[in-house]
Amino acid sequence: MKLKSHFAILSTFLLLSACATQRFDLISGPIQSAPTFDESQTFWVGGVGQSSEIDASKICGSPNKVMRIETEQTAGDIALSIITLQIYSPRHMRVICKKD
Repeated sequence: MKLKSHFAILSTFLLLSACATQRFDLISGPIQSAPTFDESQTFWVGGVGQSSEIDASKICGSPNKVMRIETEQTAGDIALSIITLQIYSPRHMRVICKKD
């Protein structure tokens, strides 16, 4: 029984510390500012067959000002996905623009 409780604690710790991030750096160099666009997006049934598009060049004012595009699933997002059996799968989208 003691082994099961240790396994449960370890599993919970690993779940809460998990995240997944994809970054696309279009301009190299240090990030100069906070995200210009930061929004949570909703996906259903694990996001199968779904897509979400944003126009980063429109957000930044020019394609030459887009520094980074980033999508992230935080530990909280992953926990919500597990609790809802992948019916609800939120993700965060960020765009970081180059300062003038």
